[in-house]
Amino acid sequence: MNTVLFTHPACADHDPGFGHPECPERMLAIRRVLESEEFAYLDRREAPRATVVQISRAHPRAYVERVLEAIPEHGYAALDADTTVSPGSGEAALRAAGAVCAAVDAVFGGPSRNAFCAVRPPGHHAEANRAMGFCLFNNVAVGALHARAAHHIQRVAVIDFDVHHGNGTQDIFWGDPDLFYTSTHQSPLYPGTGLARERGVAENILNLPLPPSAGSPEFRLVMQEKVLPALDRFAPELVMISAGFDAHAYDPLASLNLSEADFAWATAKLGALATRHASGRLVSALEGGYNLDALAASVAAHVRELMAA
Repeated sequence: MNTVLFTHPACADHDPGFGHPECPERMLAIRRVLESEEFAYLDRREAPRATVVQISRAHPRAYVERVLEAIPEHGYAALDADTTVSPGSGEAALRAAGAVCAAVDAVFGGPSRNAFCAVRPPGHHAEANRAMGFCLFNNVAVGALHARAAHHIQRVAVIDFDVHHGNGTQDIFWGDPDLFYTSTHQSPLYPGTGLARERGVAENILNLPLPPSAGSPEFRLVMQEKVLPALDRFAPELVMISAGFDAHAYDPLASLNLSEADFAWATAKLGALATRHASGRLVSALEGGYNLDALAASVAAHVRELMAA
C-alpha cells in the first residue's frame, strides 16, 4: 500500500511569535526526518488550498471569513490568548485544511489507502465558532465532512491521541450520531474539557482521560479495552487520526510518558481497524508535539507504520 504525504512550504510561514511552542521549526524537523532514505517511497504531494465551501461544512461561513479577515498584513494579531496569527497564517491554515481534504480524496481514489498530513497550524481545538489553542480551522472535521459530501459515506471516526483534549472536534461532532470522536488525553490539563461523562448526542463521543504521569501501560490499556472495541462497534467507513505527539515523555507542555513506540503501536492497531471496516482508508493529520527531537522521532514511527499497513 502506498502512503501519501501531504504538506506545503506555506505551513512553515505561520509565525505565532518569538518563543511560541507551535513554531515553524516543527515543520522543518518533520521535513528533515521524512527526507531520510527509509521514506523514499512516500508519495509526496503538495497540499492544495481548502475552499471556503469545504471549510464551511465544519464552521459557519461568517466565522471562516472573520478568521481570514483577521490575518494582518504586517506584524501579529491575537485571536485568543494562545492563538496568534501573522501575514503567512491564512495561507498556512488554508493549506492545512486543504491537505486533509486532498488526503481524503486520495484514499478514496486509490491506489493509496492511507495518508499523513504534515501541516500546521493544528486544528483540534478550533470549535465551530471559535479559534483557540493554536488552532484556526478544525482540519480533521473539515476533512470528515468533505468525505461525506464528496464520497457519499456516512460514518467517520476520529481518534485523537494528542495530550490535550480536542474540544473543537467534540463540539463539531457532538450532535451527529454518524460522526464518532474518541480522545485519550491528560486530565487535568488545557482546555479543561474531555470528561468521561461528555458522550455526545448518541454516545458518539468517547473520552478517556489519563492522569498526569500515566504512560505506556495506561495508554495501551484504554486503547485496547475501550477505544478499539468502540470503533469496531461503530464500524467507520473512514478512519481519521488527530496525530498529536505531545503525550511523549519529553514534551514540555504536559506530563504523560509515552514514547514513539506507543505511537507506532497505536498506529498499527488503527491501521488494522481501518482494514477491517474501511478498506484500509485512513487519514492522519498532525496536531501537537513541541519537543522537536521527540516530534521528529514520533512522526517517523507513525509514518513507518502507515507505510507497513
